[in-house]
Amino acid sequence: MRSIILAAALTLVAGPALAGETSAPEGAELYFISPQDGATVSSPVTVRFGLKGMGVAPAGTEKEKTGHHHLLIDAPAPGGAALNEPIPADDHHKHFGGGQTETGIELAPGEHSLQLVLGDWSHIPHNPPVMSERITITVK
Repeated sequence: MRSIILAAALTLVAGPALAGETSAPEGAELYFISPQDGATVSSPVTVRFGLKGMGVAPAGTEKEKTGHHHLLIDAPAPGGAALNEPIPADDHHKHFGGGQTETGIELAPGEHSLQLVLGDWSHIPHNPPVMSERITITVK
């Protein structure tokens, strides 16, 4: 009985998991090779993705320590319950399920935020989530 009460208490304190069920190794890092934060660029913008501590695999490939890239454009990073859901596919959430590590994107002139999120075989962020820092670029 004490074990059940302790488990229930730990669940209340810890809360639900804040990411999908696919684990990410400690120290995995997702980052932009280019452009750099604060850069002024022309459209189309070439974006290169960097990843350390994990490998890239196409969507649908259920392989340990791998994932595929998602580029968030002018969108908030997933948080809370959204970390347990597939990353949406729309104008603000670009999927690279073929295992791509770079892209060219058309952006209107002005300031834009970019962030990378690694998704597992089913487009759900890893646990813990593997996300880049959010960068800001200006398109001239």
